[in-house]
Amino acid sequence: MGFLKEKYASYDLPQQFMAKGVYPYFRCIDSEQDTEVIMNGKKVLMFGSNSYLGLTNHPKIKEAAIEAVKKYGTGCAGSRFLNGTLDIHIQLENELAEFVGKDEALVYSTGFQVNLGVLSCVTGRRDTILCDELDHASIVDGRRLSFSTARKFRHNDMESLENELKKCAPETIKLIVVDGVFSMEGDIANLPEIVRLKNKYNASIMVDEAHGLGVLGNQGRGTCDHFGVTDDVDLIMGTFSKSLATIGGFVAGDKEVMNFVRHNARSYMFSASNTPAATAAAIEALHIMKAEPERLKNLWDVTNYALKNFRELGFEIGNTSTPIIPMYIRDTDKTFMVTKMLWEAGIFINPVVPPACSPQDTLIRFSLMATHTREQVDRALEKMVEVFKALDLLK
Repeated sequence: MGFLKEKYASYDLPQQFMAKGVYPYFRCIDSEQDTEVIMNGKKVLMFGSNSYLGLTNHPKIKEAAIEAVKKYGTGCAGSRFLNGTLDIHIQLENELAEFVGKDEALVYSTGFQVNLGVLSCVTGRRDTILCDELDHASIVDGRRLSFSTARKFRHNDMESLENELKKCAPETIKLIVVDGVFSMEGDIANLPEIVRLKNKYNASIMVDEAHGLGVLGNQGRGTCDHFGVTDDVDLIMGTFSKSLATIGGFVAGDKEVMNFVRHNARSYMFSASNTPAATAAAIEALHIMKAEPERLKNLWDVTNYALKNFRELGFEIGNTSTPIIPMYIRDTDKTFMVTKMLWEAGIFINPVVPPACSPQDTLIRFSLMATHTREQVDRALEKMVEVFKALDLLK
């Protein structure tokens, strides 16, 4: 047995949960993503999707992807840097820059690659990256790839952020990086206060709008637009795998910064470019997001209805104010058990356990789409109350 195999031969944590019958990952869906999906021939209510606007099945988006394959083929066979740039990549970048209110945008193959590439190149050895302790894993990994000093502040705690800013050398880049909407907790970054501290300490800001785009702001422009601080935020990133119904990501900012990132971000330069189908789908999704404002209205109608009911029924859902609703369980075994029992009752939700959270903060993540109905929420609530009571988890 080689050293690599020998090292991991004893890794059996997944198998332990499989033996208990509660392993919750890689569950196979046999249908399109919608408010109901088919799993093992059984209809299940889907409350584990990030498709906030419910666009993954939109006929215009499907048609746009099909037409792009017909015209450009299935792939670009190279990076954007070399032979992989299509006219539709440029079109999408221009439309995204205009939509989020920045000079230019760059499109990547995934949102994860955006944070890896940008954070690893825009600051140097004398500079500092300051991250919220609950920032997404892609921000954490991008920060790790940087040669800059890393500083972490307590979640949405502006006093903690200011204390870290005070430790930074004045004549250096101090890049504050936060999720606009935190992906597991569902709460919103305190951008007005972050902007105040930016100005006080001559810092810069990058906001990850993965879960804010299509959810907050005018026409779904995101958290920065929601607070009216777009001009104060230096870098805005987003993904296509949530509200824009496909896969990919982008970063937008001043033309000078984008010029540097375009020629130095390794995950941009050395990755194959986004597929024609995904690019065309994102363009069409962006058009629909602007043309069908009723989707955003429906999303907030069902979100506010769900938030009110979860709180009244005694679920511990923290400070969320978005379509991401965490239900804290604070026990890994019970988190997996809740997931299993709800699936058996016809409700698909996602468990969140370490390393996605601390051991004392395990939860199930209930997420909503514009296409969910109040009746579907009621059906889910009924089953969730039964399961949580059975495990003595309701207040």
